[in-house]
Amino acid sequence: MLKKGTKMYSILTGNCPRCHEESMYENSNPYALSKIFSMNDRCSHCGLKYKIEPSFFYGAMYVSYAVGVAFAVAAFVVSFLFLGTSLVTTFISIVGTLIIFMPLILRLSRNIWINFFVKYDPTAVKNHEVAK
Repeated sequence: MLKKGTKMYSILTGNCPRCHEESMYENSNPYALSKIFSMNDRCSHCGLKYKIEPSFFYGAMYVSYAVGVAFAVAAFVVSFLFLGTSLVTTFISIVGTLIIFMPLILRLSRNIWINFFVKYDPTAVKNHEVAK
């Protein structure tokens, strides 16, 4: 399921969507909060420019909303339906889940957004090396 060449690999690992060779982020740990938005300018393997245009990742806010809703629904199902907690406790667990997973949700939404526009190209590394 998580093989190079799949969108899921790039989305879940945060690697370059074109070559899957390196992380798009300066620090691959999303919980390093001071560098949560710090991205490399380009992929050193294939040369892909990550910020395709100014304000490119604003569109990731819409994806972030959907991913946040998915996390909230999962927290509701676990808390209310499986554990049988009260509505107040369920609400607290949903808010806690969203706060705890906020850095992960932000990174996932950026990864999903860029993968809408960039396709995997196994020859990109070779072509970039020839161009150098």
